[in-house]
Amino acid sequence: MQDHSLQFQSASESPMSQIEAVDVEISVVLGRSVLPMSQLLRMGRGAVIPLDASEKDEVWILANNHPVARGEIEIREDRIAITVTRPADVYDFMAGAA
Repeated sequence: MQDHSLQFQSASESPMSQIEAVDVEISVVLGRSVLPMSQLLRMGRGAVIPLDASEKDEVWILANNHPVARGEIEIREDRIAITVTRPADVYDFMAGAA
C-alpha cells in the first residue's frame, strides 16, 4: 500500500516564498589573466596581476558561478558598486570575451 499523503510544502507556504529563501552567491569578474604556474608561485604580498581589462570595460556578474549579467563599476562614497547594464551572454563568458 502506497502512502500518497507526503507533501513537500505546507498549505501556507507559497512556491514564491520557497524561492525567496534560497541563497545565491553573487560574484563580479573584473578581468582575466593567464600566468605560468612558476610566476604564480613566486608572487608574494604586493604582487600585481595584470588583467585583460581596462577601467571602462564591463564586468561579469555571476550568480553561483553562472554568468547572468554585465555591469559597470561605480564608486559611491567609500564603496565600490556595480550597475547592471545588460544580460550576460554565456557563450562570450566561456570564450573569455571582455
